[in-house]
Amino acid sequence: MRSSFISFVVLSALYNLVQGAPSKRSSSCTGTISSLSDVTDAVECTTVNINAFTVPAGETFSLSLLEGTTVNLNGNVAFGNVSWAGPLFEISGTSITFNGNSNKFDGGGPFYWDGQGTNGGVTKPHPMMKIKISGTWTNVHVVNSPAQVYSVGNPAALTMSNLVIDNSQGNYPNSQSGGLPAGHNTDGFDASTKNLVIENSTIMNQDDCIAINEGSNIVFSGNTCEGGHGISIGSVTSNVVVSGIVIKGNTVINEMQAFRIKTDAAATNSTVTNITYSGNTATGIGSYGVLIDQSYPSTLGTPGNGVIISDITFEDPTTTITVNSTADKIAINCGSGSCTGTWNWNGLLVNGGDSGPVDGFAGISGYTQ
Repeated sequence: MRSSFISFVVLSALYNLVQGAPSKRSSSCTGTISSLSDVTDAVECTTVNINAFTVPAGETFSLSLLEGTTVNLNGNVAFGNVSWAGPLFEISGTSITFNGNSNKFDGGGPFYWDGQGTNGGVTKPHPMMKIKISGTWTNVHVVNSPAQVYSVGNPAALTMSNLVIDNSQGNYPNSQSGGLPAGHNTDGFDASTKNLVIENSTIMNQDDCIAINEGSNIVFSGNTCEGGHGISIGSVTSNVVVSGIVIKGNTVINEMQAFRIKTDAAATNSTVTNITYSGNTATGIGSYGVLIDQSYPSTLGTPGNGVIISDITFEDPTTTITVNSTADKIAINCGSGSCTGTWNWNGLLVNGGDSGPVDGFAGISGYTQ
């Protein structure tokens, strides 16, 4: 009997000790990262400071953060160069505050760039930055991404603001690119998500400034896009919904097209609806001011009709586009019965170039070629 009593007392004491001990994963300490070996301990804290360092080639800098963590980037982070799939950086967590302090993530793009992007040549780590947080991501500079820059899949509302993506060095040929611009497939943002705001940022690249492939309640506002393929919805594949997208107050400079909606010719059971453009300005557009095309990956080829497109609106304040003399102002290529309703384009003005083809849809109102 006495032995049982002693055992009970000991077990009770151990239980109370364990219950009273603070959980390491709820600590309010400050963690510091100066190498990958520091990450495990640092992410046990709700303040994380990242100092300048180089991530070893072939490894991902991965942060899985406590809820409510604040991260301060206090120096430039570079990545060693080797041909591999990536990603280079990955972050996850809820209610995260990430302060870039205008410091850089440098992807070492010139090592990889061969003019082929992810279509061939050397394997390039992509995306460079995989973002799976809610909260805020601000004042981060990304330079020289090997291929696609940001992949965004936030678990709840996320605002990304005051960012710089600078792949402008990839505009020029190098010894590997056969006379072509060395950078390729360097999409600024690939978004398949909802409740996302991207604002007041600068994107200089060689592909889509943003490509919204799926999702809802996405705002792209006050950004500057230069040198790439424009602001895009898609390409839209099968069994997805894109809705409630607002594209406003952006400046588009020297892009292939200003605004594009592209759906896969073979896609089925998908919808693109309630897309609103306002107050944007585009200049130096090389191919199309507005391109809505259901023949991807062809351009103005034979369109599919498995994606229903509706409620595409250009509203006040007016979006003004100036295209080059050899470009088309607008081009519409819809499959049979797949572009529906009436689209109010009262808030669109396109200068220069040719009228362009409008095929498969007669429901645009308020705009005259």
